[in-house]
Amino acid sequence: MSPKRKNSRFDDLIDAAQNRISRDRSQSNEVQSSPRSKSTDPNYTRTTVYLPKQLHRQLKTAAASEARQMSDIIIELIEEWFEKRNGK
Repeated sequence: MSPKRKNSRFDDLIDAAQNRISRDRSQSNEVQSSPRSKSTDPNYTRTTVYLPKQLHRQLKTAAASEARQMSDIIIELIEEWFEKRNGK
């Protein structure tokens, strides 16, 4: 049996689409087994905080140098603030 011969220029597009669908399905399975991101975790909510530009740059630089997310640093600082405020 000889290999199937492509009949039109759209066969390559169809093959690419089928490969992409297959790839996306396998990635979807990988994503489901990995931990949730904060944006999809129901225990987190998104909020907006206005910071002076210089402070934002400093926070972003510090977070990058420590391989941390800025939100994790902010959470840590807010928790520390509550502990001080409540005298713990």
